[in-house]
Amino acid sequence: MIHITLPDGSRKPFEDYPTGLTVAKSISEGLARDCVAMEVDGNLVDLDRPIQADASIRLITTRDPEALEIMRHSAAHVMAQAVLVLYPDAKLTIGPVVEDGFYYDIDMPPLSEEAFPKIEAEMKRIIKQKIPIRRHEVSKAEALSFYKDEPYKTEMIDALADGTISFYKQGDFTDLCRGPHVPHTGFVRAVKLMRVSGAYWRADQSKAQLQRIYGTAFFDKKQLKEYLHFLEEAKKRNHRKIGAAMDLFSFHDDAPGMAFFHPKGMAVWNALLDFWRDAHRAAGYVETKTPIILQRTLWEKSGHWENYRENMYTTEVDEQAYAIKPMNCPGGMLLYSTRPHSYRELPIRAAEIGLVHRHELSGVLNGLFRVRAFHQDDAHLFMMPEQIQAEILDLLRLEEQVYSKFGLDFHLELSTRPEKSIGSDEQWDTATNGLRSALDAYGKEYRINEGDGAFYGPKIDLHIKDALGRTWQCGTIQLDMSLPERFDLTYVGRDNEKHRPIMLHRTVFGSIERFLGILIEHFEGKFPLWLAPVQAAILPINDDLIPFAESMATTMRDAGLRVEVDDRTESLNRKVREAQLAKTPLILTCGGKEKEAGTVSVRTLDGTVRYGIPMDQFMQKVTAHVAERCLALDLFDE
Repeated sequence: MIHITLPDGSRKPFEDYPTGLTVAKSISEGLARDCVAMEVDGNLVDLDRPIQADASIRLITTRDPEALEIMRHSAAHVMAQAVLVLYPDAKLTIGPVVEDGFYYDIDMPPLSEEAFPKIEAEMKRIIKQKIPIRRHEVSKAEALSFYKDEPYKTEMIDALADGTISFYKQGDFTDLCRGPHVPHTGFVRAVKLMRVSGAYWRADQSKAQLQRIYGTAFFDKKQLKEYLHFLEEAKKRNHRKIGAAMDLFSFHDDAPGMAFFHPKGMAVWNALLDFWRDAHRAAGYVETKTPIILQRTLWEKSGHWENYRENMYTTEVDEQAYAIKPMNCPGGMLLYSTRPHSYRELPIRAAEIGLVHRHELSGVLNGLFRVRAFHQDDAHLFMMPEQIQAEILDLLRLEEQVYSKFGLDFHLELSTRPEKSIGSDEQWDTATNGLRSALDAYGKEYRINEGDGAFYGPKIDLHIKDALGRTWQCGTIQLDMSLPERFDLTYVGRDNEKHRPIMLHRTVFGSIERFLGILIEHFEGKFPLWLAPVQAAILPINDDLIPFAESMATTMRDAGLRVEVDDRTESLNRKVREAQLAKTPLILTCGGKEKEAGTVSVRTLDGTVRYGIPMDQFMQKVTAHVAERCLALDLFDE
């Protein structure tokens, strides 16, 4: 007799070895039809796997988050099967699930997206047949024999330890795979191939170039339609496209992964950092600056050389090894160590806009989102143990204050000790408990992200949500008890003895370049007035009014506003249209009536036009709006 314990604590007896499907049917036929897999004592397995001992199980239905990944894995197999039907000489490699879909790397002649309709048609034929997907276990020798004519599969099997190896078979198609999979191909109800690109086997340029075919799949067509609509919206908001159209930044082959900011991009950059500095000054921070090149011995001392070496750029000066900093921490330690400190000074909150460099593979570079050189709005806070909770709470409130200026909500994650780490168990326990207690006191719900902490300490990550509902990890708060020890940092306590400070690393924007890219897509280039690269465009309706337009611009620039005068010999309609395309928040038309009356006529990006606003009233409202860094452009609402 086998006893199965369900998530609600109930136990069900079964005479024979039941499968997940048997358990599901014992509850209801509807549940059985909706199940894709099961979790047995914490392990995901196929629904038809016999349960051979008493166990706790959870049935995975199409509504569970794990189900989508399982189904997409099966969709990759369906795609591979379809490709082999159409291209019998193709050789399969690997086909993993990735964010929002799956891909399969296949050795075959170059493929274009024009081939997608016929591959999709074959996939739909396979899906319609509802072919059962069955697991088979064989020995390593049997697996090698089966794949004797498949060089990539043979190479993968050779790398496996001796023992049982699993295959998955659907009809006449078999693939090497750990699983689990959905019960039959019919669960792949809505599928679409997205793109194809080249990829080297094992990411090695000396090896064969493969065709990487990307696809996505959902449990129903409505979800797929919504996803494709989301992609269209994301495409319209692409920060690289908008950044080029607005003349904000560019990238060049002479410095791959390193952004060049144009004058208008620098206007946004400086407005962003002015806000950052104002917020930090009010929160009791001082600003520092450290060199970007430091000796190797310092990175060895900090632990970065051992734990982060592959991402660092190095050089040699006067026969000494140096590294370009990938982060600001060791420089911050040296600054603290320049003089003695008393408990009366703590906490010390030292912030830095530090230029860092990290080696990223060329294939992952992505506009401002993934670069090799970027500025990190780092800060190092030194404190006594009893100050930990209060400082973290203040940090969370600062982050919340900053994000609210952009209309950005966020969720929190507590990341714990990773496998690769430095420091003692006691230090990690103290640090993790300190973060956890601060989060509990803050009162906002948070998630536990096991094993994703920094190598030197646990962390709180803040994930902001943009206008499309995408989340981005930007802010982070990392409690570090290891670096102060490695650098022998101390303060003199109330007892006149030396003590080790506790240190927090933290960012708000994270990478400023990346945060700017997020803002471009969040606002679709329509920045709040205080952040816009050009806040107002003045359009004289004829050449005679250009001097008057320039005098208006001078008045506005003297008040700190960013203004352009469009004095080209073009129609007013064209000037207005081009100002709108440039996402200029305020478009001022300058005619004889306005000159005579001392007024302005203002058009905003939503198409609203307001006539005859007295210039002094306009200036008062605009300058106050910018000074308060308001989010909505509601200057002239009644």
